[in-house]
Amino acid sequence: MTKQYTDSADAGLQKANLIPEIVDNIAGIRELRRDIHAHPELCFQEVRTADLVAAKLSEWGIPVHRGLGKTGVVGIIKAGSSDQAIGLRADMDALPMHEQNSFVYASRYPGKMHGCGHDGHTAMLLAAAQYLATRCHFDGTVYLIFQPAEEGGGGGDAMIKDGLFERFPMQAVYGMHNWPELAVGQFAVSPGPVMASLNTFRIEIRGKGCHAAMPHLGLDPVPVAAQMIMAFQTILTRNANPLDAGLISVTMLHVGEATNIIADKCELAGTVRTFSEELLNLIETRMSDIARHMCSAHGMECEFEFTRSYPATINHRQPVELSRRVMATIVGDQQVLDQQPTMGAEDFAFMLQAVPGSYCFIGNGSGDHRNAGHGAGPCTLHNTSYDFNDDILPLGATYWVRLVEESLATQ
Repeated sequence: MTKQYTDSADAGLQKANLIPEIVDNIAGIRELRRDIHAHPELCFQEVRTADLVAAKLSEWGIPVHRGLGKTGVVGIIKAGSSDQAIGLRADMDALPMHEQNSFVYASRYPGKMHGCGHDGHTAMLLAAAQYLATRCHFDGTVYLIFQPAEEGGGGGDAMIKDGLFERFPMQAVYGMHNWPELAVGQFAVSPGPVMASLNTFRIEIRGKGCHAAMPHLGLDPVPVAAQMIMAFQTILTRNANPLDAGLISVTMLHVGEATNIIADKCELAGTVRTFSEELLNLIETRMSDIARHMCSAHGMECEFEFTRSYPATINHRQPVELSRRVMATIVGDQQVLDQQPTMGAEDFAFMLQAVPGSYCFIGNGSGDHRNAGHGAGPCTLHNTSYDFNDDILPLGATYWVRLVEESLATQ
């Protein structure tokens, strides 16, 4: 049975086939979401959030396992006799940024903010868990994965290293992220690469300091740094296949302490994003060659560091096809869009390397949902004026439930 959700002014939700019981209970889930928003916690510090999640799951009679990835929580719902299982993942951590919103549930912790909607992701999975706890219209096992430290901490990888897939074997794993570029009532999902790998670099150019009025007595690292920055861009324009997407951004440049002194060293740092490991290998090799040889040509030394943090997020075809079918039953075929790959990164990628799965976007709208007291900025991810759209809570929860019922259909 489904229900037309008409409490929202958005036409996309008015036509959605949402589960009535989820809609009826959404006020309590909304309060949980706002409570989490008011108490943001950073990577691997999600103690209060994990306690709240574990308490609600236990209240609904769902067995809970804790401690994977330090603060991770896994809930288990079993029905029937099948040995088939899937995982549903939500991230819990916040960002180290100061919230500009002033509504009543704004962050109470200066310098910490749920600026990416992980509070909403957690709430949507809790709403699905509340429904599934008493209405097991499936045959198999659902693992509810509440993951810490997505924002740069690699919490997904940490959970895997702590035995996530050995302790809770599953045939597929699914993730979902709100997306402000999509209208409310829309989903987007596609097979293949959908988010880029996350990699960082640091380069120290070691010259020889001297008086700025006597540059011939020293080795100035600044012109070398300038040449190096420009040369890096030729990797993408002259070495890489033009059809392979990649990005090299020098985002930090630290040099000097006074206007009349040529510094003895200069440090560059930044990020590299790709969708393929082949291109990433090429970029790392060429950046290292350029940095070392350019410094050597100017009589200087170089220290080059390249760190691979998150792999590319690559969806698997069969789970994606299943996701699309489920979404279409909820919002209609026309509202299920192709996912446009983004150079943003996501550590759900680690889970997709270990188990087949699908990572989708759910529309968060343009920001019109925000009440009085929001900041002046746009409602985009990682913006100090961002706020998750509570109107989509029942939509995301309905997707999770229908996905379970379709994946683990009773015979």
